[in-house]
Amino acid sequence: MHQLVAGVHNFQGNVFRTQRDLFERLAQGQSPETLFITCSDSRIDPNLITQTEPGDLFVLRNAGNIVPAFSGTAGGEVATIEFAITGLGVKQIVVCGHSHCGAIKGLLNLDDLEEMPAVRDWLKHAEATRRIVRSKYKDLEPEALAEVAAEENVLTQLENLQTHPAVAVALSQGELSLHAWMYEIETGEVYGYDTTNGQFVPLGDLRAGSKPAPARVLDVRSGDALFRGSRDPA
Repeated sequence: MHQLVAGVHNFQGNVFRTQRDLFERLAQGQSPETLFITCSDSRIDPNLITQTEPGDLFVLRNAGNIVPAFSGTAGGEVATIEFAITGLGVKQIVVCGHSHCGAIKGLLNLDDLEEMPAVRDWLKHAEATRRIVRSKYKDLEPEALAEVAAEENVLTQLENLQTHPAVAVALSQGELSLHAWMYEIETGEVYGYDTTNGQFVPLGDLRAGSKPAPARVLDVRSGDALFRGSRDPA
């Protein structure tokens, strides 16, 4: 706690003082262009990774960067997505997974979560990811399986996003784009899903004309395409 309090004092005495104009402007309202959906993992900092300022990102975080498919039942994720699009008018949504994700490891080993029933129930929203991975990547070792599962999960959650009415309407009107990212903790590299090649590639290698991921009708999974570097982007 001492470290947190000291951090607040440093923020007030140094950071806030030098950016007072920014915070005074933010006090009048927010107009972020991006809804950034990522994991609750303490190693992930969206503003640090993207080098953005307060007010640039509208952030939704939970274990496993999961987006439950729309069911008509109100919930935190549903409300946040609806408000971001309808209330704030965001123009793009990024779902960002990451390497070494504990939620994904739990998803692949649900029997180990007996002492965390709430976590186990939450991860059932990613059941499609678990089944896809178990079906298509049977021969992978556990560590490699968890990494490819994290990538598959990002794509699954983008599919789930499209079941939300606010998202579907904005997509149909050409007012919204969806993007799949993967952050590699140990290297700082960020990968984006390239729909042309059907794989994650470094963001800088994404083709200038590549469509955002996913398209309205999504069929992005083919064999081992999700292994980064498995095929050089042509």
